[in-house]
Amino acid sequence: MAPVITVGHLRKTYGDTPAVDDVSFTVEAGEIFGILGPNGAGKTTTVECLQGLRHADAGQLDVLGLDPRRQTAQLRRRIGAQLQDSALPERIKVWEALDFFSSVGRGGGDWRRTMAEWGLGEKANASYGSLSGGQQQRLLVALSVVNDPEIVFLDEMTTGLDPAARRVAWDLIKAIRDRGTTVVLVTHFMDEAETLCDRLAVIDRGRVIALDTPRGLVTRHGGEVTLSFTSDLEDLAWMAELEPVGTVARSGRVVTVRGVGPVVALVAAGLVARGEAPADLQVHRATLEDVFLALTGGAP
Repeated sequence: MAPVITVGHLRKTYGDTPAVDDVSFTVEAGEIFGILGPNGAGKTTTVECLQGLRHADAGQLDVLGLDPRRQTAQLRRRIGAQLQDSALPERIKVWEALDFFSSVGRGGGDWRRTMAEWGLGEKANASYGSLSGGQQQRLLVALSVVNDPEIVFLDEMTTGLDPAARRVAWDLIKAIRDRGTTVVLVTHFMDEAETLCDRLAVIDRGRVIALDTPRGLVTRHGGEVTLSFTSDLEDLAWMAELEPVGTVARSGRVVTVRGVGPVVALVAAGLVARGEAPADLQVHRATLEDVFLALTGGAP
């Protein structure tokens, strides 16, 4: 099956400043594809070019078989978006916003159904300004999917939310994907990317510097894994001979092992085979944030 989004060597400059400089990636149907990077990396500009909101200077863009630069009107009837600075008039009512957005879509979505699905029925007559932060996000996401888009773009949708509201937003993103919609999620939150995304493109200074699953990024770029446990075994030479093991150190009964790849599985299997199953075995491996900082050299 062909990707629903193909980006090849995308470039966008503002004056002499390149915002996006040779970005390439693909997005498969039905996945949550994350775009991760520090502020100013080019994330928002990239997705705005994909939606036809900005005109790319160069490169290949294909979204649902359409070129956003030439077929913007056709494309917008098939996608949804919750933009970085999304907001509504303070006095507009929930049902009015949903009714209006459904009327401008490709087929006129069932806004009453969407309102119920997203838990907004009891707030139908409430004004946007009276909603809590989590409820506002719920409404903005509902507006982005009211016409059953094939792809929805979500740009920094949890910025400024408290932890409870962020969790609500995460559930909404998963629900969108479960409905069959492909999600492109722009974020700079590591926990959000790790929890939600099937694959991640890390963008820094306008370029894609890594592309993989969250776990794949940690495995490829996370460096050594450290194990520590207590052991009464006198002979640890077998452990040092395991291919993934780099170093083995002992301090009293506490053993510390460092290595890469499947070091945890091999060391644990070796211990069990020798009659030991340490209950205090602890594993420290790099997090996605560690990998991000190593790749970009800066704060998220």
